[in-house]
Amino acid sequence: MGKMLGGEQEDKDPEAEKEKEEERQEALRQEEEERKAKYAKMEAERETMRQGIRDKYGIKKREEVEAEAQAAMEQASEGSLTRSKKAVPAGCGDEEEEEESIMDTVMKYLPGPLQDMFKK
Repeated sequence: MGKMLGGEQEDKDPEAEKEKEEERQEALRQEEEERKAKYAKMEAERETMRQGIRDKYGIKKREEVEAEAQAAMEQASEGSLTRSKKAVPAGCGDEEEEEESIMDTVMKYLPGPLQDMFKK
């Protein structure tokens, strides 16, 4: 009686539901692949246009400029006594000693009996 009035069907097939879910997942995966392909194609076209502009005006890519600057810095600091701080490896020189507190500094200049009095 419930089926005739538009109620829910009690005879749902779990295999059919499983197949529908697999088809839905496949469709989503395919749409995602198509979207990625579309954006990859658009980005390739943009990069072609960018390269044309770079060639026309003699502009270098940002990565190339950074690589050249890094190489120049390394080459300039090679064997140099006055190299930049960035070129100095960590742990070499320039290590700061622990700072003394003001009280320790004052204690050094006090006479012996006064030092003993403050230490207590």
